[in-house]
Amino acid sequence: MGKEEQVEEREVLDSIFPDEITDISETEYRISVKLDLLDDDNNGDEASEPPTLILHVRYPDDYPDEAPMLDLSPPQNAPPHPHFSVAADKGLLLKGLESVIEENMGMAMVFTLVTTLKEEAEQLIAERKAAAAAVREEAILAAEREENKKFHGTPVTPETFMKWREGFMKEMAEKEQREEEERLAELKKAKVKEPVRLTGRQLWERGLAKGGEEGEDEENAPPTEQVERLQIEAS
Repeated sequence: MGKEEQVEEREVLDSIFPDEITDISETEYRISVKLDLLDDDNNGDEASEPPTLILHVRYPDDYPDEAPMLDLSPPQNAPPHPHFSVAADKGLLLKGLESVIEENMGMAMVFTLVTTLKEEAEQLIAERKAAAAAVREEAILAAEREENKKFHGTPVTPETFMKWREGFMKEMAEKEQREEEERLAELKKAKVKEPVRLTGRQLWERGLAKGGEEGEDEENAPPTEQVERLQIEAS
């Protein structure tokens, strides 16, 4: 009875997967399962082809009363996908088929297994893409929060105000001290270059007023031209 059911199931599978199924023997074959992924602009990932996995099926003599032997492999030269790897995810996906096998014991189940496998793989990729998108979104939000700190500044509290005030007063005191030192330096420099001016009394007391007396004698002296004219007339 097992053989008859196996043949019937193979005929049905050949009609459902005409291009995807490949015979290995009368009791063994493989089905190519191409995943369908939603087009969401790759969530920031580089464009990549939807992955394909190969489901290997081998009937035991008592199938379908006995579970089929299953295995998974990637196609040859399959390009890597950022969120899926047949080699890494094979154990998880085969584990997920165990409950389906238990529920369908005694019945042809390969089509159900292929459908479940496809859905589980697609869901796995969707969850990983969503997680990667959440990480990117959080990184963007964190960068925005850091940028916004530049505009919001530090919240003012009594403690932060007193700390700011102490720093401000210290800065102002240092500034005033520097300005005073610069002013004194300028005054000192100006005193060195500026000539000392004495009053008339100080000049007289120091005997420097002679220049003024000599100036007065020169003013009282007769003009040179008049002296010369008197000398000519006398002669």
